[in-house]
Amino acid sequence: MSAESETVEALVIGAGPAGLMAAEALAGAGLSVVVVDRMPSVARKFLMAGKSGLNLTKAEPFERFVAAYGEGAERLRPMLEEFGPDEVAAWARGLGQDLFTGSTGRVFPTVMKASPLLRAWLARLDGAGVSLRTRWAWRGWEEGAAVFDTPDGARRIAAGVTVLALGGASWPRLGADGAWAAWLGPVDPFVPSNCGFRVAWSDHMAPQFGAPVKAVALHAGGQVSRGEFVISRAGVEGGAIYALSAPLREGAALTLDLFPDLDTDTLTARLAKGRKGESGAKALRRMKLDEAKRALVMELARPLPKDPAALAGVLKALPLPLAGPQGMERAISSAGGLRLEALDAQLMLRDRPGVFAAGEMLGWDAPTGGYLLTACLATGLAAGRAAADYARR
Repeated sequence: MSAESETVEALVIGAGPAGLMAAEALAGAGLSVVVVDRMPSVARKFLMAGKSGLNLTKAEPFERFVAAYGEGAERLRPMLEEFGPDEVAAWARGLGQDLFTGSTGRVFPTVMKASPLLRAWLARLDGAGVSLRTRWAWRGWEEGAAVFDTPDGARRIAAGVTVLALGGASWPRLGADGAWAAWLGPVDPFVPSNCGFRVAWSDHMAPQFGAPVKAVALHAGGQVSRGEFVISRAGVEGGAIYALSAPLREGAALTLDLFPDLDTDTLTARLAKGRKGESGAKALRRMKLDEAKRALVMELARPLPKDPAALAGVLKALPLPLAGPQGMERAISSAGGLRLEALDAQLMLRDRPGVFAAGEMLGWDAPTGGYLLTACLATGLAAGRAAADYARR
């Protein structure tokens, strides 16, 4: 039996932040919009991010903000100029969310949840006439129409314009598994980003599993990340590690500066104030290193030197050998995806006119800290506006 077919003005495949933003732009241009998603409910990864506070964006000088996108910075620049940190904050306030900015510049809803914002957003989309369908899994194209597996069997939608917002490949249980790569190209292989890294700990580290390591500076590949990370059974994870995902994924060596606010000479002088012949372990306690940091030093640098200068060198550049990234199923995001050269400047697929792409499925990479979500929203808005312009033409 052939699939039932319908024709719509605008189709959005994927109901995460990028897809919903594209839908809002299309509806705002007066188009009738259908949004489909393969999961039973929408924006699951967005809601998961909200469990840790929902870091919407980051308040910092624009050039520094753009630079966080590395190789993708210049391609994303015009979209971020249209919808950057200030615009994200205004958009969230427009949905009834009070915001605050943390000491590091990260911007959060005061309620520290994603669900109130999402409910308000979905209500606004519904009021704009956007039709939302869940449990619709895209299976590619057939004679120019998008084909879906649905609870009611196979369905086909022929659309005047289509925006693809299918996500990357991280946290597949939340909906984005990268399966779309079978129907699109060229695609770079997905790799974990903003992820933890594996470490082959000895049994002596077991009491530290789950312990935070705070106020440190991590160095890798010429980059520095200040903050904290967590010692886990599998290795290390947390914000300071995630920020260095790209160089660490490429095999850059990682070192820890346990005293980032002291230069080496000052630290050496303080270590030298101990009793003559003082052991390294006693020196660590005297310097008030907490238990987790002392455990790392003993795990990674025994036997400790007694010479103050040598010990200071260890504490300022403690090598932490890694055994590769943890799995995609636990990564916050993924790198790789649809190559940007497959799209024109308006995010339309060069080999499929009228089809646009946005969000994490595109081949850009960014650290956590508000950069990921801002770029998803910005590219979704850009793709939606460009699709609306194409439809009008």
